[in-house]
Amino acid sequence: MRSVTKFGALLLALCLSMPALAMSLDEAKKQLDSAKQQGLVGETPSGYLAVVKAGDKAGEIVEAINEARRQEYSRIASKHGIPVAEVEVVAGKKAVEKTPAGQFVRVGDKWIRK
Repeated sequence: MRSVTKFGALLLALCLSMPALAMSLDEAKKQLDSAKQQGLVGETPSGYLAVVKAGDKAGEIVEAINEARRQEYSRIASKHGIPVAEVEVVAGKKAVEKTPAGQFVRVGDKWIRK
């Protein structure tokens, strides 16, 4: 029961913190949206971005966004006394679910266009 409560708290915290995370990354988000639309970058179930195909600073964008995500996931995990890995899994699931049609997500070891 306790883990269900922690999971619910984690999910709520993640939902509430994602807009703040997005606001702090406005500049990088513009580049990220473009890279996603071009099929250069995609979401993974790990909670992080990955390069689908190299080009147009895709690696730099992925590194910058992933570093910000790592920091936010760590903050959420510390706040709720749970492992960062749990936050990453929930965030990865949400990111893959929210990925718009036409963009890439990682399923297993393959990229698929949603």
